[in-house]
Amino acid sequence: MWNYSDKLKDHFFNPRNVGEIKDPDGIGEVGSIACGDALKLMISVNKEGVITEAKFQTFGCGSAIASASALTEMIKGKTVEEASKITNKDIADFLGGMPEEKMHCSVMGREALSEAIANYKGLETSTAEKDKFEVVCHCFGVTDREIRRVIKENNLKSVKEITHYTKAGGGCGKCVDKIQVLLDEVLQTELNANMEKKKENYKNMTTIQKIKAIEDIINKEIRPLLQQDGGDIELIDLEGNVIKVSPRGVCASCPSIHFTLRELVQKKLHEFLSDDLLVEEVKL
Repeated sequence: MWNYSDKLKDHFFNPRNVGEIKDPDGIGEVGSIACGDALKLMISVNKEGVITEAKFQTFGCGSAIASASALTEMIKGKTVEEASKITNKDIADFLGGMPEEKMHCSVMGREALSEAIANYKGLETSTAEKDKFEVVCHCFGVTDREIRRVIKENNLKSVKEITHYTKAGGGCGKCVDKIQVLLDEVLQTELNANMEKKKENYKNMTTIQKIKAIEDIINKEIRPLLQQDGGDIELIDLEGNVIKVSPRGVCASCPSIHFTLRELVQKKLHEFLSDDLLVEEVKL
């Protein structure tokens, strides 16, 4: 049995702003009855760009109704630009949290809002653009673009989480392998971006900060590998881009130590800190 917050139950049993707006300024329609969930969001916007009215019609479970109700309350009185920054996590938080298995309802709300704002601005909506993207999950009509977006916005790490947030993979299951490929691609891209950011930060560090950063990489990424075979290294000094280390344990007498320093130690430091770093052996 899922645990629903009192606020979520209140918005389900007493939904706000159900109905239609005559001549709305923006309409967002997402999902489909065939897939089990559908939502139509309508907004009215005044000359100052403030959302003065929001109403919805939905077909779905209690969480879908509560998410749509909460969303309309959240956006009323906000400017279009302010409303555009609302995420599905904001909707879930507004409701006091949601069962993970129902997070796709909050995502549907966020998607409907994006569609309504695009429609208001006279832009091409994501629904209209669907033919430009690959449909990964044919059971629920979920595209690769939607999957990538929900992974990034919610920091998802598994296919199971993606299913909870999009329904993709929750039908016949034939798309699970493709979802995993997309997940791996997004995570690798984010990892690469974080690495580049760390490298950029390294350039602006003081010498003491650089030494600390080098020691952290040695402790976390290098030392455990060396110690598996009884070896180790000690950081002795940093002179410009030259890192001086002293081999310890079996590394101290290993005939391949120069290879180890170049192919393991130096490459790890390049990967995490800077491509300009050189590693030299110091015998003590």
